[in-house]
Amino acid sequence: MTDPTSDPVAAWTNAYRHPMRWQTEFPPLSMVDAFDAAAAKAGTAPLIDFLGRHYSYAETLDGANRVAAGLAALGYGPGDRIGLFLPNVPHYLAAYYGILKLGATVVNFSPLYTADELAHQVADSGTRLLFTVSAKAVLPTALKVLERSALERLVVGSVAGALPPTKSLLYRLFKRSETAERPDDPRILAFSKLIANDGRHDRATIDPLKTIALIQYTGGTTGVPKGAMLSHQNLSANARQIMGLDPHVGEADRILGVLPLFHVFANTCVLNRTVLNGGCIVMLPRFEAGQVLAALHRTKATSLPGVPTMYQALLDHPQAARTDFSSLRVCISGGAPLSAELKAKFEATTGATVVEGYGLSESSGVVSANPYEQDGKPGTIGQPIPATIVKLVDKGDPTSPAPDGEPGEIVIRGPQIMQGYWGRPDADGEVFVTDADGHDWLRTGDVGTIDADGFIRIVDRLKDMIAVSGFKVFPSQIEAILYHHPAIKEALVIGLPDPYRGEHPRAYVTLNDGIAATPEELRDWLNPQLGRHERVDQVVVRLTMPKTMIGKLSRKDLIAEVTAEGT
Repeated sequence: MTDPTSDPVAAWTNAYRHPMRWQTEFPPLSMVDAFDAAAAKAGTAPLIDFLGRHYSYAETLDGANRVAAGLAALGYGPGDRIGLFLPNVPHYLAAYYGILKLGATVVNFSPLYTADELAHQVADSGTRLLFTVSAKAVLPTALKVLERSALERLVVGSVAGALPPTKSLLYRLFKRSETAERPDDPRILAFSKLIANDGRHDRATIDPLKTIALIQYTGGTTGVPKGAMLSHQNLSANARQIMGLDPHVGEADRILGVLPLFHVFANTCVLNRTVLNGGCIVMLPRFEAGQVLAALHRTKATSLPGVPTMYQALLDHPQAARTDFSSLRVCISGGAPLSAELKAKFEATTGATVVEGYGLSESSGVVSANPYEQDGKPGTIGQPIPATIVKLVDKGDPTSPAPDGEPGEIVIRGPQIMQGYWGRPDADGEVFVTDADGHDWLRTGDVGTIDADGFIRIVDRLKDMIAVSGFKVFPSQIEAILYHHPAIKEALVIGLPDPYRGEHPRAYVTLNDGIAATPEELRDWLNPQLGRHERVDQVVVRLTMPKTMIGKLSRKDLIAEVTAEGT
C-alpha cells in the first residue's frame, strides 16, 4: 500500500520532462492513495469553489472519510455498487471519494435520465444505494426508482446547504419551487445524517489493477447502454497521462468545472486531474453561458474543458465582449469535432489555446490530444498521449491491418483501457480484438487516418457511414465543408432511405445570428464541392439541433426526430 502522506505524483513528474516521455510507465496507484496524498499536500488550499463558497482539500477529505464511515455503518463495503445521481455539487466529491475509500464501486448516472432509464441502469449494475439532492430536477425521479427497483436506500443532500450563507438564504427564500421535499421514509437518509460521525473506518484493501473504481455507462459502438468497468489504475493512469501534457503542472490551476461530473470527460479532465495537481475546481451546477463568463471573471480561471457547442454559446453571449479572458491559458475541446472556424474565432476572442482531443468512456476519458503550446494540427485529434498506442485496422476485418493509404478503424492499447463491460462478456468479444502477440486492442468504432507525425484524423464513425449505391459516404466530411459557409452555425448530415440508391445524405443546419441563407442557396453552394454520391438532396434549416446531455450535437436524436416526422 502506498503511504498516503507521500506524494505519488513525485515519482513520475520528472519523467514527463524527459524526451522519451511517450514511453513512460505508470506504476499502479489507487484513486484513494492519490486523493489522500493530494489532500495531505494541499491541506487548507481550496479544492472546490461552489458559487463562491470554498471547500478545502482537508474539508473534502474529512467529508469523504465521513461518507465512508456512514456507508460502512449501514452495512456497505468492498465490491458494492453505489450510485451518484447528482448535478455538479460539492456532495459529488465527498460521495465519490468516500465510496472509493470503502472499496466499493461508483456508478455514474446522468441527472437528465428519466425514471425508466435510471431504473434500467440501477438494475443492470446492481446499485444498492443512490446519492442525490433535494432538487425537483432529480429527487422525484430517484423516488420513483426507489419504488420500482431493488434499490435499497437514497441519501439526499441539500443544494442550499452547500451554498455561501447569503446565497443559501436567497435560495431557500426564492427558489422553493426548485426544491423537492424529502419524504419521511426509513429508506431515505439525509446526507447530513450520513456524515454525522467521526470519519473513522476500516481502510479497504484495494488492488489498483483489479478493483473496479467506476462503472461508466456508454452506448459504445452499438448504441445499447453498457457499463464500462474502470479500475483504480485506469482512472489514475489517465489523470497522470493528461497531466503529462500540461507544461504548467504545479502552477496556478483553477479549472472551470461546468462539464457534468457524471460524464467521463469531466470525471477525468476536471476532477481526477485537478486533484492530482492540487488545483481548484470552480464548480457550476449546469452550463449557462452568462454564469460561466461571470465565474471566469470572478475566479480568473486558467482552463475550461468543454464541447464545441459550449464555446460557440460563450462567443454568442452579449457579455463575451466585456469579459476579461486574460487568465485563461487553455481550453480542452472534446466530445465532438471542433471546426477550424470555431477554434480560430474562440482563440482570437479569448487569447487562450483551444486544444482538441479524443477519448471514450472505455478509455477512462482520453486517448489523444494536440500539444498545449507547441504546434498542433487543426482538424486532428492530436497524437496519442503517453503510454498509449494507436493503430488502424481494416474496417471489415479488425484482425487485419488497414490497407496502405486508406482510412481504417482506430484501435488502441494503454493503461487507461477498461477491464470490460459490466455483466456483458458477449460485448467484450465484440469490442476487443486480439493480435498475433496476444495483445488486446480496444475497437473504437471510429474510422481515421494517422499521418507521418502521428497526428490522428477522424474520418467518421463506422455506424454513421451512409451507403449510397454501394459507396460509403462519411457525414463528417460533408459537415466540415458546411462549416466553411459564414451563415452556418451547426451542421449534421444523416442518411435517409432511398428506394433506388439505398440511402441518400441530407444536411440539417442552424444559422448564425444576423446572417440569412435559404435552404436552396445552401444546397446549391454545397453540392458542387462534393462527389456525385455525396451530394445532399436538401439542406434543412432548423432553429435548434438536438444535443446530448453534455451539450454536443446528437446525430442519434436527430435521426429519431426525422424518422418520427416521416420526412
